[in-house]
Amino acid sequence: MTQTQDDTRTRTFGWTDPAEHASQIGRRSGLELLRAMSAGEFPAPPIMHLIDTVGMRVDEGSVTVELDPQEFHYNPLGTVHGGVLSTLLDTAAACSVHSTLPAGVGYTSMDLNVKFLRPVTIASGRLTCTGSVLQRGRRTALAEARITDSAGRLIAHATSSCMLFEIPTA
Repeated sequence: MTQTQDDTRTRTFGWTDPAEHASQIGRRSGLELLRAMSAGEFPAPPIMHLIDTVGMRVDEGSVTVELDPQEFHYNPLGTVHGGVLSTLLDTAAACSVHSTLPAGVGYTSMDLNVKFLRPVTIASGRLTCTGSVLQRGRRTALAEARITDSAGRLIAHATSSCMLFEIPTA
C-alpha cells in the first residue's frame, strides 16, 4: 500500500486467469487442488488476492485461511467490513467441503449464516479462519467456519450448506 501527499492510499495487486482454475475442476480431487494451491504449486484464485490472504492449510474435511487485517478492509466505522469476514468464512467452509470431493464432483454454496461476535481492526492481529465439514451426503454438505484473532478470541462463526453435483464432461 502506498500513500500520496493528500493522504490518499492506493493499492495494486494482480491475479491469474480464473479460467486456469476452472479448467482443473473435475480433473483433480478437491484435496489435490487445494493442497497444490496451499503449497504454491497452483495459483490462488483471484478473490484471495483481492482480500490479501496470507496463508492456507488444507486437510481432508478442514481448511484454514489466514488474513492480516488492513486499512483497505475497513468500513466507515473504522473496523474490518463484515463482507470481508463473511468472505473468509465462506471460503473456509466451502473449501472444507471441496477438500472431500473426488475428481468430477463440484459444489456451490447454497447459504451462509454468519454471526459476528467482536469487531476487528489492525490491532486484532492475524485472523485465523478454520472451516470443517459437519456432514456430507451425496447431494449436499454442511460445514462450519470460525474466525479467531491473534489472542485466540472468537470473532465470528458461520454455517454453510453446499450443493454437490457431477461436473459434465465435454
